[in-house]
Amino acid sequence: MAFEFEKTKLPGVVIIRPQVHGDSRGYFMETYKKEEFAAAGIAGEFVQDNESSSSKGVLRGLHFQKNHTQGKLVRVTEGKVFDVAVDVRPGSETYGQWTGVVLSSEEKNMFYIPEGFAHGFLVLSDHAAFVYKCTDVYDPSSEGGVPWNDPDIAVEWPELDVAYKTSEKDGKHPSFRDQDFTWAKKYL
Repeated sequence: MAFEFEKTKLPGVVIIRPQVHGDSRGYFMETYKKEEFAAAGIAGEFVQDNESSSSKGVLRGLHFQKNHTQGKLVRVTEGKVFDVAVDVRPGSETYGQWTGVVLSSEEKNMFYIPEGFAHGFLVLSDHAAFVYKCTDVYDPSSEGGVPWNDPDIAVEWPELDVAYKTSEKDGKHPSFRDQDFTWAKKYL
């Protein structure tokens, strides 16, 4: 097996640790293997890859798409982030709950966030390069989000020695309790 899969308290959200082969020249690792991921319950087809670069304190999220809903396999190729998934599937036993993991280029771990979840991350290092595979294409007309500091979700973001940096758009999302998440019911 090239990967170790660890379930989280949220159904379908998985922490993934690849087997890393290293020596004095560097390292090699597989970052995705369809058969092993499918055996672990991650069977969606990835159709788009994305990469972002951010500085310390940048907080992106909590994002989702109502149409063209995306499952995401995320990892950090440089630096360290605190990555978060929030269950937005009405009727789920974990509706409104979150889980998080520190992802780092040093540890080379990954995180899978399925469709029906909001996603966000906070950069903990001076710089981070964040890479993710998506099960559907980006569709700006269906994007949505929940405030990163929504009191009903109450994500415990790590404290930093710099202020969080968020986008103007992320500051305009309606609260969790004021949104209609019926689009996410089909992912139960």
